[in-house]
Amino acid sequence: MAIFRRVPSGDQKGKVSYNAGIVDGIINLAVSEIEGVSLTGGKKGIKSYFEKDGIYAEISVQIDAGLVVPEVAFKIQQSVKHNVEAMTKYKIAKVDVFVVSVLTSEEEAG
Repeated sequence: MAIFRRVPSGDQKGKVSYNAGIVDGIINLAVSEIEGVSLTGGKKGIKSYFEKDGIYAEISVQIDAGLVVPEVAFKIQQSVKHNVEAMTKYKIAKVDVFVVSVLTSEEEAG
């Protein structure tokens, strides 16, 4: 498991360390904010990669029937970008959203 460090600039002393699991947790939180969307397989639906130009995330989700897929995918991308960058100071390079399934009202009830 990778550990990433951010060293503050200026007169501040010390450092902040982020574990890859922390970033995945933030991505999970960001996805849960979108109504009608859930990760497939819980946190297993998230794959994140740390590169020099930022974090690359692949997110597999299932959505409720009746939602417009491109709009939902865009909301997920925006939420992930905002939350990760606000909470960690890392930059998001790319967020790929894979809609794996669409839940009909019958599947949601059962």
